[in-house]
Amino acid sequence: MLAGKKIILGITGSIAAYKAAYLIRGFVKRGAEVQVVITPAGKEFITPITLFALSSNPVISEFFSNRDGSWHSHVDLGLWADAMVIAPATAATIGKMANGIADNMLVTTYLSCKAPVFVAPAMDLDMFAHPTTRQNLDKLRGFGNYIIEPAEGELASHLVGKGRMEEPDKIIEILDNFFAAGQDLQKKKIVITAGPTYEKIDPVRFIGNYSSGKMGFALAEACASRGADVTLITGPVGLQVTNPRIHRINVESAEEMYGMAMQTFPGADAAILCAAVADYRPATVAEKKIKRNCNGNMTLELTANKDIAASLGAIKKPGQVLVGFALETNDEISNAVEKLNRKNLDFIVMNSLREEGAGFQGDTNKISILTRQDDVKEYSLRLKTEVAVDIVDQLIVTLKEK
Repeated sequence: MLAGKKIILGITGSIAAYKAAYLIRGFVKRGAEVQVVITPAGKEFITPITLFALSSNPVISEFFSNRDGSWHSHVDLGLWADAMVIAPATAATIGKMANGIADNMLVTTYLSCKAPVFVAPAMDLDMFAHPTTRQNLDKLRGFGNYIIEPAEGELASHLVGKGRMEEPDKIIEILDNFFAAGQDLQKKKIVITAGPTYEKIDPVRFIGNYSSGKMGFALAEACASRGADVTLITGPVGLQVTNPRIHRINVESAEEMYGMAMQTFPGADAAILCAAVADYRPATVAEKKIKRNCNGNMTLELTANKDIAASLGAIKKPGQVLVGFALETNDEISNAVEKLNRKNLDFIVMNSLREEGAGFQGDTNKISILTRQDDVKEYSLRLKTEVAVDIVDQLIVTLKEK
């Protein structure tokens, strides 16, 4: 699937830079064209002559390589590529990417890149485990980048731990699978809801929940990367989308999300309802900030919000697929099955807050998928980007069965 693909390979100053030679050879053998962009520190570990010989393209490192007024356009590079792979990616480069510090050609190219970006960290175990590095990687995930987790093994320091750049064959396989999956949902229209809803109490307070939107955004990117046109209806979150096939609609309340879902679902092939929608909202919203009552407690009257999943299930047409989520704290399977049937879903994704690493805000999730054929598929704890692929795989199977 890499034949004819245009790949930018970013190389940074790490001992793992020698693996870039194997990456280039692997990409080229599969028919891809490779353009290397290397940081000045990267050239201390592997020479541009070697990279040129393997890629057959001049290696780019500086904005101005000649003294004749010509320069390398990071914008043109960003538009040229089908994918950008940064391998190895040092802690310094990851930090610059996460915070927009465009002081070299590689980071500037990254910020201009319209294609999917894959980041393969390489560093010592303590650097990889440091909260700053973890936070920067979380930022990159939130921006829609694909993080290729490093392996465990002996490092340059001779310590043993996690931080060793993933092997070239595995990275090539990840990209190959990414492009192979790109045709599965071509010409399909998918509606996805994501994030929390905020139900106003007064101008400064609201009822909400802990949803970060990470699972819904991962699903949107996964569907778009496989050819779908995605409408992402999201509550208030700080995440960004990267794929141009994703049309983002921002809402705040459950009522707003309900209206947009009802408007967009009739023209869609499928909907994935991943948002954590508030079941109730205040019956009245105060026009001014409610002042603290020092003489007693405050009573807040709540009224039910419309049930988005049930409403879409009621108007679902033959051939359409409707997917729901069930976040449970007890009697997980029975509660999920009841919801699946009552709301006319085609399958439901269940997770439990009793499972460590599952639920709100984190980067991981542990799910089970329940279908109307009483089939239950259980999955191990995985990154939400990987969980999204599992869910989309099931969506494709279900669409084919319609």
